[in-house]
Amino acid sequence: MLLKFHTPHPPLSNLVASFTYYKGYQPGHRIDRFLPDGNVELVIDLTDFPKHVYDNETLMARQSFSQAWISGLRKEFISIHAGQDAEMFVITFRKGAARAITGAPLTELTEQVVEGDLVLGRAVLALREALLEAGSPEAKMAVAGRRLLAMAEGELQPNPFVEYAVSQILLQPGQLSLEALTKKVGYSRKHLIQLFKEHVGLPPKAFLRIIRFQQAIAGIERCGAIEWSHLAFDCGYYDQAHFIRDFKRFSGFTPEEYLRRKNGVVNYVPVA
Repeated sequence: MLLKFHTPHPPLSNLVASFTYYKGYQPGHRIDRFLPDGNVELVIDLTDFPKHVYDNETLMARQSFSQAWISGLRKEFISIHAGQDAEMFVITFRKGAARAITGAPLTELTEQVVEGDLVLGRAVLALREALLEAGSPEAKMAVAGRRLLAMAEGELQPNPFVEYAVSQILLQPGQLSLEALTKKVGYSRKHLIQLFKEHVGLPPKAFLRIIRFQQAIAGIERCGAIEWSHLAFDCGYYDQAHFIRDFKRFSGFTPEEYLRRKNGVVNYVPVA
């Protein structure tokens, strides 16, 4: 399997967290459960066969995508193609920064997977063609960087109030309150929530819960023997019952079930 990561340089790094390119991945399963991670991603498929989003219960295909699509912020897991025979280039936007590329409020993409050209027009298809023509993974990364800079049309700085709010949630998801955040930002609670939704895709409290869940996922990956009550407390949950409730809501599994089923790829759990 060929797998490459790249972190863009400034000024593109204001908008994009990472590029990921992979080819030749052959997992022993066909469907993954993809857990909410707080990210918005542009996925560019460099093969000619469609990929599917599956019904979470029946695992029957319910959407098909080809060429390029955008996966918006989600509060629930989705079931997706596990990656067999795929060649993908994935652009992960910085949290709260994707609107500079999409143009539209991020709430329009929340809980959605949308064909890329419906949001970004011909530019995303031209980006795909350029990636196909680029030879090495490094050349693809360079091409993507140049094209995205052009697509941003000079809008290379996220909203500073949203950027600050997101950074504070990422730094202290277990302790931060919306009241403290509102006071720091200097906006009314109502205005901050609306601004946050437009640039992130969810209200601050919903986004914070996802980040807290992701903190728990990271804790599970780090630890050998896990004391669930300690992990819940470290991640800022009121008690273990609240931790289990949120964990099951976001993953569909209890923490113990997730621990048994995970296969080493964070946020992707084999289901079929």
